[in-house]
Amino acid sequence: MGDHLLSIFVALPFAAAALVTLIPRANQAAHRFVAGTAIAAAFAFLIAVVFGGFDPSHGGLQFIESVPWIPDFQVRWALGMDGLALVLLLLSALIHFLAVLATQKKIDGSRGYYALLLLLFGGVNGVFLATDLFLFYVFWELMLIPMYFLIGIWGGEQRKRAAGKFILYTLFGSVLMLVGVVAVYLRSGADGVLPTFDIFALQAQALTWAADTGGLFGIDFTTWIFGLFFLAFAVKIPVVPFHTWLPDAHVQASTPVSVILAGVLLKLGAYGMLRIAFPFAPDAFSELAWMVATLGVINVVYGAWVALAQTDFKRLVAYSSVSHMGFFLLGMAGVAMAVEGTAHFEAGPRFNSIAGASFQLITHGVSAALMFLLVGVVYDRAHSRDLNHFGGLGRIMPKFFFIATVGFFSSLGLPLLAGFVPEALVLFWAWPSWPMHVAATAFGLILTAVYLLQAYRSILLGPTRGSCESYRDLAGGELVTMLPLVIASGVLGVAPFLALDLIAATLETILSALPPEVMP
Repeated sequence: MGDHLLSIFVALPFAAAALVTLIPRANQAAHRFVAGTAIAAAFAFLIAVVFGGFDPSHGGLQFIESVPWIPDFQVRWALGMDGLALVLLLLSALIHFLAVLATQKKIDGSRGYYALLLLLFGGVNGVFLATDLFLFYVFWELMLIPMYFLIGIWGGEQRKRAAGKFILYTLFGSVLMLVGVVAVYLRSGADGVLPTFDIFALQAQALTWAADTGGLFGIDFTTWIFGLFFLAFAVKIPVVPFHTWLPDAHVQASTPVSVILAGVLLKLGAYGMLRIAFPFAPDAFSELAWMVATLGVINVVYGAWVALAQTDFKRLVAYSSVSHMGFFLLGMAGVAMAVEGTAHFEAGPRFNSIAGASFQLITHGVSAALMFLLVGVVYDRAHSRDLNHFGGLGRIMPKFFFIATVGFFSSLGLPLLAGFVPEALVLFWAWPSWPMHVAATAFGLILTAVYLLQAYRSILLGPTRGSCESYRDLAGGELVTMLPLVIASGVLGVAPFLALDLIAATLETILSALPPEVMP
């Protein structure tokens, strides 16, 4: 592999976005072609990495690049890829490509739309690959701008309000992150060495920060750091009560933008916790694991409870995302509180709490993207998302019936589909430490079954309403967009090790950076 492949990979969507802006406004087919080709090329590169140059047994960074960027402040253009980043990049490239396919061929302002979509893709890639904390923050901020405009310009009637709410919430998180970035940079130079933004150097130093007591308002330094970064990333996941921007953003966003928002952007907050919040303050993470677990349970139960009351199909799926992301938090809490000497050690890095939490990011990305595509199909036919306006679509739309069945039951967590494995892993490993939390989560799963089966019945089963008789089944383009997610859901459900093997060594490395009393 070359010396600058990751830089080329990160630069590709930005170059494609610039090219799109140079194409005449009326040539919408060219805008679409350039965006789709650039993202497809990125996906092909990642597939080549999987089969060509990536060593899944190596838990550290590969294809490392690091050159000075702002030398006066030790800021570097530093990129690196490990198994976790690789899998999430694959998910991102697939979802962004399907979003291009799902976009109408004729769309107002297509030049700006596809340019912003490419900028968003480039920002996401940068977040997953950056190993310099300042660079990570730059890419994090960069990705917010395109999403704001994609919602605010191409969204529904209340798009401006939803976009404004999205940017206010995420900027609140960004400010907290910036404070944390500056704090750890200054602390890294407090021992007579040059300060650094290197994420992995900061992780190594973080083990000594636990001795810093008597900080601001009597709160230890690491507790402050954990709080700042946790809240910053909690907004993006989103964690209740910072979730209210998400349903509004989903309802107002177009279908392709909702697919990206649910399939990719929510995972960035979880990735930030895995990469930064937990390793930078492992002692605070251990002490506050009860809070993380409790917030996870609240997400699962509250999200499912509110989804149960929804009649808007899209809002229901949005709240289901809130619920499903709670499993990530519960899984991470299980990492901190695993019982030493039990099977937590013996199972290895493929099948433990952190594996379940990480795998949840992948499987939810697949199932949520598929569910929002299903919403788009229904809205395209009916121009409504009211669940009370449908019925019996399975009889007149057999292709849609098959794909919707996979989507609903994968989101439900049915065995042999993608959603089952991570939820089972999280609950199994959380039980020794959090039996009451697991019991409450099981209640949330019951609520999940109720609202998903109710929606499934309302849309697909029973007699076909007269107003629905003329609905056409899935067209070829819609099938092409959905089938990759259907296949992924089945493959990940039957053979989860295909993804777990890629991330296992990386997760083991993450765990090895934590103190022994925190390791599962």
